[in-house]
Amino acid sequence: METSLSSFDPSKVARPHRSLLTYYAFVSLLAGPAFPVAFLPLFCKYQTLRYRLDGEGISMSWGIFFRREIYLTYRRIQDIHLTRNLLQRWMGLATVSVQTASGSSSPEASIEGLLEADALRNFLYQKMRGVREQTAQFLAGGAGEGQALESGDEALALLREIRDGLKLLLAAREGRP
Repeated sequence: METSLSSFDPSKVARPHRSLLTYYAFVSLLAGPAFPVAFLPLFCKYQTLRYRLDGEGISMSWGIFFRREIYLTYRRIQDIHLTRNLLQRWMGLATVSVQTASGSSSPEASIEGLLEADALRNFLYQKMRGVREQTAQFLAGGAGEGQALESGDEALALLREIRDGLKLLLAAREGRP
């Protein structure tokens, strides 16, 4: 199911699609007689799984006894993978895995149970590239004065001060005013 980026609303990505529970049931059936033991944790994960995409990043949370919460800013995203096994393709589901430079080989976050996974992947790529382009433009001196302070990014403001200081130092060294 292909969804265009213009019609994709990231604020509506809050819960996995109900067919993820069916997928979990099929996967748990592979455990045979241990079906209840395999299905119960997946059922609890499905019931508590929440997503939130805002202007700054992605938030995920799940769990009953052991609550897990992940927040990734778009700035930290290094790579995005979209995976679909045979059963997921048949059900129209996909998993979007988001990797950061954390040093771990496993993804930092896996957004499961989405029907519009292609649009989500494209949205995340757009956000990731936008942040990188904005940072590159800022470091090259193309950003307006105070832009980093408006966005609340102290690291970029510090880098700008260092850049400007180095320019002044270089100009003084060459005898320019």
